[in-house]
Amino acid sequence: MAVRRCLPWPNACLKTTAADVPAITDEVRGIWADMVDTMEAMPGYGLAAVQIGVPLRLAVVDCSEARGEAILMANPEVLHASVQPREHEEASPNLPGVSAVIARPRAVTVRFVNEKGEVEERDFVNLWATSVQHQIDHLAGKMYFDHLSPLKRKMLLAKAEKLRKRS
Repeated sequence: MAVRRCLPWPNACLKTTAADVPAITDEVRGIWADMVDTMEAMPGYGLAAVQIGVPLRLAVVDCSEARGEAILMANPEVLHASVQPREHEEASPNLPGVSAVIARPRAVTVRFVNEKGEVEERDFVNLWATSVQHQIDHLAGKMYFDHLSPLKRKMLLAKAEKLRKRS
């Protein structure tokens, strides 16, 4: 288990659709463990494997108050999304220093393969739903700012570039 470095935007891995995970192996479990460690070190509510340079459809999410309740997912997919939106300020360690308020469905039903290798369907609401959708976007090569208008996206990326040049 280790904290891994998050790739800086615009790394190509962040723009590419991740590959399906064919089986839950010890290697996959090791990647998940590193992802949880990395998520906790940020701290954050979730992490997709592509964010640390692993092009596999793996994600971890933990929105619990006490922490330590991470849900490990392989090949997650949204089966159903509520019509009611929920706004939340989102950010990414791949593009530090900037964030944006994004509206996503308030609740989702997600199918994924869990750490036991079993297909599971689970309902997520509020922050859990936001984080799961954020991670699934990453696995499809999308960033949260892809949900913004072209002008807002351009402004956010310009601000991030300015911050990067200062550091």
